[in-house]
Amino acid sequence: MARRKKIYEGKAKTLYEGPEPGTIVQYFKDDATAFNAEKRATIEGKGVLNNMLSEYFMLGLTNIGIPNHFIKRLNMREQLVRACEIVPLEVIVRNYAAGSMAKRLGIEEGMQLPRPVVEYCLKDDKLGDPLVTEEHIAAFGWASQQDMDDILSLALRVNDFLSGVMYGVGIRLVDFKIEIGRVYDGDYQRLIVADEISPDSCRLWDIETGQKLDKDVFRRDLGSLTDAYTEVARRLGVMPKANVSASKPTLIN
Repeated sequence: MARRKKIYEGKAKTLYEGPEPGTIVQYFKDDATAFNAEKRATIEGKGVLNNMLSEYFMLGLTNIGIPNHFIKRLNMREQLVRACEIVPLEVIVRNYAAGSMAKRLGIEEGMQLPRPVVEYCLKDDKLGDPLVTEEHIAAFGWASQQDMDDILSLALRVNDFLSGVMYGVGIRLVDFKIEIGRVYDGDYQRLIVADEISPDSCRLWDIETGQKLDKDVFRRDLGSLTDAYTEVARRLGVMPKANVSASKPTLIN
């Protein structure tokens, strides 16, 4: 597809002007980052896998009536999505204690939570995406109370879907992060799932062995990130036609 005007470049994706008004081309890069981009590498094939996996999950959401921005995959690294106004929050759903929650609360990593816990972080890399409460969100006008009710409902529905899909292929959905976008039909606003759903934004552990199949492999130097993502894609039956190289990451200075 012919390259169009760049709109935004993030740590893992670049967004370009779409071919039609109200559309965006989302390009998946091979860059990997951790610890607020303090650790960085280029991992060959990562973008291809995340593009394929995000397509799989977004189509699954569409099939069960959960609105999202996905329109179609264009090629191995690009997909066409609906333009939307991103709510400035990261929405995190946790089923097991891990990562920052385990550290923050002194909970043993891997402990199953009595119910899914939904947390919110302000999207601001300079501040390290700080944890915020619904009181903060209301006070600063980042989202209305109706928005928050809808966001909570969307997040829990996505959790039910992803948990079931992953359990079916022997993977435990520990936690995941989504972003929410606003779209407008005249004066009417709708909230939809946006950004991506991939091993970059989920914690995925093998149910039998506890092996990590997500970005913690990169964060904690546990082996090949490409191999981990390829295993997730293999179990879900989502594999690119061309072989994805599992070569060692190239570190970025």
